[in-house]
Amino acid sequence: QVQLVESGGGLVQAGGSLRLSCAASGRSFSGYIMGWFRQAPGKEREFVASIRWTSRIITYADSVKGRFTISRDNAKNTVYLQMNSLKPEDTAVYYCAAGLDAYGYWGRGTQVTVSS
Repeated sequence: QVQLVESGGGLVQAGGSLRLSCAASGRSFSGYIMGWFRQAPGKEREFVASIRWTSRIITYADSVKGRFTISRDNAKNTVYLQMNSLKPEDTAVYYCAAGLDAYGYWGRGTQVTVSS
C-alpha cells in the first residue's frame, strides 16, 4: 500500500525558511513523478513543484521559482521541498503527491503558516 507522509510544516515569519519532507513507501517509485501542491483557505489546490524520480526533471510554479527547491533522496525514498524567502501568501496546507501520468497518490498534508 502506497503511503506518502509529509512533515516539516509549521509557523515561520515572513522571510524565513522551512523544509518539508515527504516519506514515500509501499512500492518502487522509479519512473514516477513526485509533486508538491498547496491549498490555502478558500482557494483551490495549486501546483507548487515536481520532480521525476528517475530523470530528475524539475518543474516549478512561477510563484515559487527562485525561492523553493525540490529534491529527492533515493536511499531514503524521500522528497523534499526547501522553501526560502517565505511570504504570507505561501500560507497553505502543503500536500505531497505521486503518480505516473496523473497524481494517483496523495499525502494528508502539512500546514505551513507564514506570519507578516
